[in-house]
Amino acid sequence: MPKEIIRIENLKRYFKVGEETVKALRGISFTIYEGEFVTIMGTSGSGKSTLLNTLGCLDTPTSGEYLLDGIPVRGMGKNERARIRNRKIGFIFQNYNLLPKTTAIENVELPLLYNSNVSAGERAKKAEQCLKEVGLEDRIYHKSNQMSGGQQQRVAIARALVNDPVIILADEATGNLDTRTSFSILTLFQKLHKEGKTIIFVTHNPEIALYSSRNITLRDGHIVSDEYNRDIHSAEEVYKNLPVDND
Repeated sequence: MPKEIIRIENLKRYFKVGEETVKALRGISFTIYEGEFVTIMGTSGSGKSTLLNTLGCLDTPTSGEYLLDGIPVRGMGKNERARIRNRKIGFIFQNYNLLPKTTAIENVELPLLYNSNVSAGERAKKAEQCLKEVGLEDRIYHKSNQMSGGQQQRVAIARALVNDPVIILADEATGNLDTRTSFSILTLFQKLHKEGKTIIFVTHNPEIALYSSRNITLRDGHIVSDEYNRDIHSAEEVYKNLPVDND
């Protein structure tokens, strides 16, 4: 059996808004195994943002269990969650979240600054290797404002990889990109999936599910479907056939 990376059991998350209780997650359960590429979809209000924050150790559930790489998360304090987040999760955001006026390599090194076991030399070496892996070996010393949106997202992906996390958590990672750039980024995600990386891609775009190995759909805080994709489309093939904009 493949290794369990994430196990969610009867997870609930309720919020108090004035006198009202908002039930964002209403008792959901699933397991994600090593090497899966899972899309989590749902419209606004479905609970996917709350689930993303829970999986990313940014929020704690009201009840239920969350195990990340076999470690129970729900009872952890803020500092413990920050530590496990830094060591076990690579984040990729819609808005890239790069530091302005800093180079690509400095941005990628950032998660390693919190790891006292990694020397400055190792940090630079790991960051450079990750930038090569995402095809940015010629942009290592470029600053964020000298790069296109697609290049900035590749820097963000390299930063997510640098700590060798057990899971990559992507939040609408192609949401701000044009079609051609989106497919170049999806091609990269599929490459990482083939290399055995475990990926959760949270999105409202149903088309993304064609390129992942499994899709979980939420509605009103419940899982309404959890299906494996038996016919994974090739993002690279689509990318090759898209017209090049010469404007």
